Amino acid sequence: MTPVFQCGAHRLPLDRPYVMAIINTTTDSFSGDGMAGHLDQALSRARRAIAEGADILDIGGESTRPGAESVAEAEELRRVVPLVEALSDLGVPISVDTSKTGVMREALRAGASLINDINALLAPGAEALVAESDCGLCVMHMQGVPRSMQHAPAYQDVVAEVTSFLDERCAALNARGVDNARICIDPGFGFGKMLEHNLALFEAIGTFAERAPVLVGVSRKAMIGALTGLDVAHRSTPSAVAALAAALRGAAILRVHDVAETVSALRIWQSLGDTKRLLAAANKQ
Repeated sequence: MTPVFQCGAHRLPLDRPYVMAIINTTTDSFSGDGMAGHLDQALSRARRAIAEGADILDIGGESTRPGAESVAEAEELRRVVPLVEALSDLGVPISVDTSKTGVMREALRAGASLINDINALLAPGAEALVAESDCGLCVMHMQGVPRSMQHAPAYQDVVAEVTSFLDERCAALNARGVDNARICIDPGFGFGKMLEHNLALFEAIGTFAERAPVLVGVSRKAMIGALTGLDVAHRSTPSAVAALAAALRGAAILRVHDVAETVSALRIWQSLGDTKRLLAAANKQ
């Protein structure tokens, strides 16, 4: 029986990787695509992402790039909740990227079905809130806080330490009554990690996937720039390749800016993995 990832009313069979589209409603996104105060633009971006093949929309109202300052809860609510309400009837899970319990509460009321928290639901009241719902949860590892997390992060064994943290957080949610079918994990690429840490975690995606569905978010990040020498405006193609590499290692959800490129890469991989079927179809034409 195929396992599923449950996000509220949405049940995602884990028999293929899912594409999560990043919809930023911030003023200071590292990738330059923030749309704070422009609901129509954000709606258009979200609808285009679905048309391009996105399976999940991830709405974020606070930048978590290195060096980012926190946003007041009232401002984050203003950026996020109207967009969630407007998108909640489009037939795909709506994820909200937040660490604030108050934003989680209002987003769930507005129709969100997945909470994607870089702080692993450690905020006061967050565990109790999500335990009372049926939403999906993404638990991420981060060393430090966004403002200072890239100031010389250090590990003895990054894979072991990240694994231990994620295991502890999943166990805490289980103790609250949250079923494992509602939980996915994110190693936190770029969140308090240097390039060598990111590469070690990427190599270990399959190991993480033995524990829970894995969300991988490396789209346009500094590690892509470090590996290619490209600035953020020119990282779409290598980001799609990195997403495909993550899928090959067992990632369940690929969090990306460039939906069309990622979906196309996955389709080519999936199609060419079944060349006998393609040949049979071609011979019938």
